[in-house]
Amino acid sequence: MEGLQGRVTVPISQELLQILCCPRTKTPVVMLGSERLARLNAAVEAGYLRYADGAAVEEPLEEGLVTTDGLTVYRIDDGIPVMLVEQAIPADQFGNG
Repeated sequence: MEGLQGRVTVPISQELLQILCCPRTKTPVVMLGSERLARLNAAVEAGYLRYADGAAVEEPLEEGLVTTDGLTVYRIDDGIPVMLVEQAIPADQFGNG
């Protein structure tokens, strides 16, 4: 599967998804849907999306994980989930519906 900038994306296995959770809240995560991913990336393009630590999100996401409560997004880079609290993306910045 080819993602942004021609990079090949590797799907996350169901087994991995079943054990991953938000490191802060322990809420399970699921794959971020394409509509929400598009809204998130539009916010990146607009320059106002921030990580939890306040740093700007400068690169669009190819894939992402979202907590089942819809509040937090974690990026997936080259098939590897980045499950760092400081690099969590609060979903209220781009609409969490």
